[in-house]
Amino acid sequence: MRILFWGTPDFAVPPLRALLGEGHDVVGVVTQPDKPRGRSRSQLDPSPVKQVALAEGLPVLQPEKPRGEDFMAAVRELAPDVSVVVAYGMILPSAVIDLPPHGTLNIHGSILPKLRGAAPIQAAILEGMTETGITIMQMVPALDAGPMLHVLRTPIDAIETYSELHDRLSELGALGIVQALTLIEAGVAQPVLQDHAQSTYASKIDRTMARLDFSASAHRVSCVTRAFDARPGAFAPLNGIDVKCFGARIEGDGTDAALDEPTRASPPGTVRLADRDGLLVRCGVGAVRFLEVQPSGKAKLSPMAWARGRGVQPGDRFAEIGA
Repeated sequence: MRILFWGTPDFAVPPLRALLGEGHDVVGVVTQPDKPRGRSRSQLDPSPVKQVALAEGLPVLQPEKPRGEDFMAAVRELAPDVSVVVAYGMILPSAVIDLPPHGTLNIHGSILPKLRGAAPIQAAILEGMTETGITIMQMVPALDAGPMLHVLRTPIDAIETYSELHDRLSELGALGIVQALTLIEAGVAQPVLQDHAQSTYASKIDRTMARLDFSASAHRVSCVTRAFDARPGAFAPLNGIDVKCFGARIEGDGTDAALDEPTRASPPGTVRLADRDGLLVRCGVGAVRFLEVQPSGKAKLSPMAWARGRGVQPGDRFAEIGA
């Protein structure tokens, strides 16, 4: 089949490479316009997907919006049998979705109907889920609501970060789309309707979601930290500056019983230790250790190095929410 590939960020690169590597006829790529960078905004950065497409000699379309007669004519000229969409970043109108004879397939980073929306990978970690996956679905105008063609599942490790899970799901999506297209070409694909009553939504990330609340349990603090590691970075104010925290590890089993008496007696947010094992911080229940920190305006560093530079001392306390 002739495939028109739609994608923009690095999450979409492994699926594109997989389609090319399996010998599929990728007739072109649609990606977002190049982004200006630098103070002058005069230099333009191509998307990761565009970089691969150019290296492979593929035609590239970069509409400001994926609609209009000129754009539709360009798509028709490519004559795709099916479109494959991976994190393209814009809503597709029905005319675009329905143009290929086999419709449009989407790789979504969750097990639908759970976690529809813009940020399913972060949401899975935030919600403390122990399993997620990817869904290959047929696109419809409603958000992530189309029939499911193929699902691949994977566990979420207790210390896995967003960046790590992002990369694993990208590779899993690459495998899934190759398998789904094989099913379609063999005529044995069986779309399954989603149970819309069971759907949940993973909203777009904003910075306030990454604010650490140390009055919560160590488990919750760990989830928030891992969900925004490496970007944008979970943070909380300490000594008047915002400090990003990375590499959260729950102390013991996450209960107060695992803590020594001085730590149990400390208010939430209190720094108990800053040594080679990390930054130990009391939570509402239990405590967490952070393996790296990044005070505002500085590079990442170890808690021990931060303490040696007088940036933090045992007894310092992260600010409470609302303070």
